[in-house]
Amino acid sequence: MPSDSVSIERTHESNGVVRCMAGAALGHGGVRRGRSVTDRYDRALLLSGPKRDVVLGLWEVQRYGLDSYGDENYVSLYGMQPAEWHARGVRVLGRTAVECTRDVLARAIAQDVAAGAASRSHRPATWVIDPFAGSGNTLHWLAHHLPGARAIGFELDAQVSDLTRRNVAALGLAIDVVRRDYREGLAALSTADHDRFVVFIAPPWGRALDPVRGLDLRSTEPPVADVVQRVVESFAPRPVLCAIQLYEQSDAASVREVARLFDASEVRMYACNAPGQNHGILLGERNWS
Repeated sequence: MPSDSVSIERTHESNGVVRCMAGAALGHGGVRRGRSVTDRYDRALLLSGPKRDVVLGLWEVQRYGLDSYGDENYVSLYGMQPAEWHARGVRVLGRTAVECTRDVLARAIAQDVAAGAASRSHRPATWVIDPFAGSGNTLHWLAHHLPGARAIGFELDAQVSDLTRRNVAALGLAIDVVRRDYREGLAALSTADHDRFVVFIAPPWGRALDPVRGLDLRSTEPPVADVVQRVVESFAPRPVLCAIQLYEQSDAASVREVARLFDASEVRMYACNAPGQNHGILLGERNWS
């Protein structure tokens, strides 16, 4: 499996914080030299600048990691560092490099979700669903840690969907990514009365992430509460376990609003980045017993 090993430390004193440490060494590999301050590869350039819809070269992926996080292997996906996944034919857009859930975080989330599912019920999940699949990396890791479940993701964006489907095919991953609106996708699933659903919810943040106020779940596109309600209604009264991606600083009222949609919920944070730049999940359950 992965060459960039990840160790995850869990302690009772951490108040729900999981500390993630990537084992990959820092380096400068094949990254081109001579860059200037004006062409810094950062979130702004890749997410809303001229690189947004451009398929990045390997050196650009590595430079984004170096310029933004001091690690050319920051965008590790599918258990591989950029040089390896690029050599195997994987390609990503500029915005996908920013928005994807990289290995160190996706793996930590998947391990927590799988542990949470097992601790709440002895019956396994039969479906793993990502309504906003993006790169498909979180779906890949959830499927890995929930063996036996069928993994399917929906991605409406044509460019992202096409690239992700090619990447999945090139790597032979055991997940399906369908170009479809998540509402249509959920309605079209052929499910059984005994099915149990694990759903990872991370709609595009867009302007929902404010540098001062943090992440407002009411302003994602679409709002997280709307997605949760659609998921619960689609599968009721069957068991659903949702993992909703959070930011280290999230609007408390918006998180409470979503938490009220579940029978029970808990927040987990992952110390994978510098303080103030970390992600987490709200793990919420409906009828999961």
